[in-house]
Amino acid sequence: MRTEYAHNGKLVTFEGCEGVGKSTQINLLAEYFESRGIDALFTREPGGTEVGERVRALLKDESLDMCPETELLLFEAARSENTRKIIIPALQAGKIVVVDRYIDSTTAYQSFGRGLERSEVDMLNAYATGEVRIDLTVFLDAPPFANTRRSAADRMELAGMDFHDRVYAGYKEIGEGEERFAFIRTMADKHKTAEAIIAALKSYGIIG
Repeated sequence: MRTEYAHNGKLVTFEGCEGVGKSTQINLLAEYFESRGIDALFTREPGGTEVGERVRALLKDESLDMCPETELLLFEAARSENTRKIIIPALQAGKIVVVDRYIDSTTAYQSFGRGLERSEVDMLNAYATGEVRIDLTVFLDAPPFANTRRSAADRMELAGMDFHDRVYAGYKEIGEGEERFAFIRTMADKHKTAEAIIAALKSYGIIG
């Protein structure tokens, strides 16, 4: 993948379906980094910037009837802000950047889930990010809502199980074609899952 931005940092993305414990694992990784003095920046999508957080509120608002194309463009707008204002400067400063969801979420949710043309989603992903290189994608490989009771708290969680099953299948297909994907099976013991993630970070040269 061509990268428009030269940098000395490492970009790690976390992906997974709803309710698989992704936020828990990101928090555990942040604690691990802090305990070892590893300089890292954590951000999320949509979000990370003032514009991104406002877009996030729109995307999560279950009262809004939003067409898939609008949803896609809102995600990409938030991504462009986060990438250019937060992610790229941190990478250029040599930091490890950890992003809670990135381009693969959009491909899985908006292409496989919503049924939008993948080539168009890929094009918009590339435009929004400047094709910045992802060094490792940690994919929590578990079916939707495997580790968390479904709360139906926002628009995505309100989508039917057929939708979420398509998203999971989409993630699997995306990951099979990308060497940067580390498939991490979630375990009953969250600390065992965290250990597997740390091992992946070491294997991909993100940390020593």
